[in-house]
Amino acid sequence: MVSKNNSWVLITGASSGFGEEFAHQYAGQGHSLVLVARRMDRLQTLAEALRKQYPIDVVVEQVDLSEVAAVIQLHERLRERDIVIDILINNAGHGLQSPFLDAKLDAVLAMVQLDVASLTAVTHIFAQDMRKQGRGKILLVASLLAYQGVQNFAVYSAAKAYVLRLGEALHRELKREGITVTTLCPGMSDTGFAAAAQQKITPALKLLMMQPAPVVAAGIRALQAGRISVVPGWANKASVILMWASPRWLHQAIFSHIMNA
Repeated sequence: MVSKNNSWVLITGASSGFGEEFAHQYAGQGHSLVLVARRMDRLQTLAEALRKQYPIDVVVEQVDLSEVAAVIQLHERLRERDIVIDILINNAGHGLQSPFLDAKLDAVLAMVQLDVASLTAVTHIFAQDMRKQGRGKILLVASLLAYQGVQNFAVYSAAKAYVLRLGEALHRELKREGITVTTLCPGMSDTGFAAAAQQKITPALKLLMMQPAPVVAAGIRALQAGRISVVPGWANKASVILMWASPRWLHQAIFSHIMNA
């Protein structure tokens, strides 16, 4: 099938949640897609639905991104097919709500591997091609929790802080190469993340919960506009302002209550 425009978007973590929504919205814009995740059945179902609805090409890649060697092999397979990525949506990630010492070490390190090491590897590898082209766009998906350490989300919030700071630095560093880097920092969203993270949904979080579509739309708009970062939703924006304007002990206590009460 022939796409409306000759550009490719690679979306990691594409089988559900934000990744699936990114696929729908970019398909609606006429971009061809490379969908990457571990769950092949869900990827194939999504790809078939997108091909029926939009005149685009969709490539499905089952990849365990926690293995850096698998990221390198993915890049090689795409290169063999003459697929050069114009937009990278670095969305794959994993969270876990648990007291730090109660979590199994393997689970904690797996989170660091996927959320930090693998995201870094994917960004580094595909940005090399973008530099050769003299153009490209990269969206890193962090979290509202990136702005502070959160009780019972110690490793996840630290990992997402890394993503945010990496994105801020690369926004300036890669701009001279013609590459736009934007970081998306969503708050609580109805993506299935909470169930996978064994997260307690408090009454306050229910009030703050956003649907994936407006979050993804905000990320795409910010990337297109060349912004350094974006926090979708007025309540989430107000939360960030509170963090900037209040003592650390105060806003940490407030958000600990919101996330765990």
